[in-house]
Amino acid sequence: MGGMRRVHIIGAGLAGLAAAVALARRGVAATLYEAAPVAGGRCRSYFDRGLGVRIDNGNHLLLSGNRAAMTYLDAIGARRSLGGPARARFPFLDLASGERWEVAPNAGRLPWWIFRRPRRVPGTRPRDYLLLRRLARASGDATVAEAFATAGPLYRRLVEPLAVAALNTPPGEALARLLGAVLAESLMRGGHACIPCFPRQGLSESFVDPALSWLGERGGRLLTGCRVAALSIEAGRVIALQTAAGAVEVAPGEAVVMAAPPWVADGLVPGLVAPAAFQAIVNLHFRLVAEPGVAGFLGVLGGTAQWIFIKPGVVSVTISAANRLVDVSAEELARRVWPDVRSALGLGGAMPPVRVVKERRATFAATAAEERRRPGARWPAEVGLARNLVLAGDWTSTGLPATIEGATKSGYVAADSVADD
Repeated sequence: MGGMRRVHIIGAGLAGLAAAVALARRGVAATLYEAAPVAGGRCRSYFDRGLGVRIDNGNHLLLSGNRAAMTYLDAIGARRSLGGPARARFPFLDLASGERWEVAPNAGRLPWWIFRRPRRVPGTRPRDYLLLRRLARASGDATVAEAFATAGPLYRRLVEPLAVAALNTPPGEALARLLGAVLAESLMRGGHACIPCFPRQGLSESFVDPALSWLGERGGRLLTGCRVAALSIEAGRVIALQTAAGAVEVAPGEAVVMAAPPWVADGLVPGLVAPAAFQAIVNLHFRLVAEPGVAGFLGVLGGTAQWIFIKPGVVSVTISAANRLVDVSAEELARRVWPDVRSALGLGGAMPPVRVVKERRATFAATAAEERRRPGARWPAEVGLARNLVLAGDWTSTGLPATIEGATKSGYVAADSVADD
């Protein structure tokens, strides 16, 4: 890294942590400045006093083909903290019909699974799956609904729920090529690349705590409750970070990674163009002991719930593309969702204690308009703002939607950009 002394990273979410890890592997220590009291951003766990259990702020499902995320977990020694089924299997339930099925791709690239009725979506034929290539090859501004161009069983029972989950945007608005990028690195590579993975304990135990420990052993520092209010820029470089505790000098040979959310970054980086429209995610956590089933999660159609995750002592429900629900009261949301959970898991009795968590700006809206607003890691340097400033975050131009994989990839890209100085 040619004498790089230290890198200052604004934001200790997953993008910032990934950047710090990538830099540490090159022998460069980082200081992370986090406005919140803890690291992790939207990927963290905490003890909920009302429920009396530890929960994740949201549910995140990784796939074995998520190369950036797996590289990150390998670096911090946390890959084994993930659980999930031993092979690719995605169980679903249609609440309207009561029908259950499992999408189960075989390990290799040759998709013989589509010829096995028990392994494919009910009501579909093998030739229907050729339509997935439209998404994998999508370009331009076509939406998922436009690119797929048919509303048959494959769309309603697989493509639509996957699009909502991966892009957090309704398929009629979501950019098809972003879903195509997800499919290209997972399903199109065969079942070995789309084995579902999720933390056995919690998001912090897998993604955050091991990273902070690993970074601390290599000279990394985390400053929580430390909000960066402004950047001081002179002669084409950031020379200081302005915080409530005073100015932090950015010495010659040091760099800054802006890994804060876009609504924070655009207030710190003059002239930055970043996504400005967002989609919500609503999660409900029920204090409940239930059998995990074949995979530990279940896709749900025909109800309010979309995905149900069965964890030790907690059943968690995720509803994506949820702008329509963020102003609905927690009590009403729980009343709507509990029957879905009860039917899906075969439960009886009254609703258990529940915590409703709303992330109003969970991700940028994955539309063509917002995609054009995603900057590259080097965007500020391109306009001559500050040559020692790079960007990171799932909202930057990664070619992927706002997922754990996109956030991690952005951190690695930012580290590479710093290395290129």
